[in-house]
Amino acid sequence: MALNTQIWINDIIEGFWPDNSFISRSVDHSSYVNNHTVHIPQAGSAPQVTKNRSEFPATIGTRADSELTYDLDSYDVPPLRVQHLADVELSYDKRQSMLKQSKETLMNYVHMDILKKWVPNGVTTVATTGEAAPAHVHSTATGNRKKMTRADVEKIKMIFDSQDVPADGRTILLDAIMYNQLMNSLTDAEVVSFLNGADAIKGVMGKFLGFDFLMRSSVFECAAGGSLKTGSAAATDTAGGLAWQKGSVSRALGEVKAYEDNNNPSYYGDIFSFAVRAGGSSIRADKKGIVLLYQGTPA
Repeated sequence: MALNTQIWINDIIEGFWPDNSFISRSVDHSSYVNNHTVHIPQAGSAPQVTKNRSEFPATIGTRADSELTYDLDSYDVPPLRVQHLADVELSYDKRQSMLKQSKETLMNYVHMDILKKWVPNGVTTVATTGEAAPAHVHSTATGNRKKMTRADVEKIKMIFDSQDVPADGRTILLDAIMYNQLMNSLTDAEVVSFLNGADAIKGVMGKFLGFDFLMRSSVFECAAGGSLKTGSAAATDTAGGLAWQKGSVSRALGEVKAYEDNNNPSYYGDIFSFAVRAGGSSIRADKKGIVLLYQGTPA
């Protein structure tokens, strides 16, 4: 009787991770990451202009400045044990796989937490206005939501223009389904122009109406009224994205600290974990340059 040979590949298949390149499109406060609170001065009201002044002396005024603050947080993953037997019995490098997975899990959580912190209370919101499509934000959501369209981008552009937001550094981050809905709403000529603005190295999927478009598998879960979801999942929940200008948000990212306890006699192996300090915020008290985009619900 013939014996069939078996082969174990030396490399383990790792999980995929979403693109977090959006974090670089913000003001970098990482040099302050070892502090507890970041203080951001806010300029007071501009002086009034008088034409053909006739009253002298002019009234002397003052400018009342203020500040916006945000706290930095600590993030970590629980310790994991690597048995020494795994180093000799397995055909793949389980140690390296576990180290990579733990670190990427930590940083993915941190990036998404900072993204949520970019959305201030009372932020301007825009609901999508396209045709009905099945809800996709999570498995609990039911019914239809309105598709993302070019008209929704035009509305965000008008908001930014009316706020005198600088044209440079405007970005819109969408989930994969909302991104494809937008693409399907463009004309053939607009699609060509959109894709001509793509930059794979920077994670830019395309450019339209002055916005760089980024995409990840998921962005926000929102309540039906357009606020970020904070409670348990509901049937009325909707997907969301974010539009911002680089000068309206900040990030503070520390170095990832690795903790190791090698050759632990009680655990017959090595113990390791990771931790990092990080934070971020919207940095304008007037909340200009940020729009929360969410899927509208058909009547």
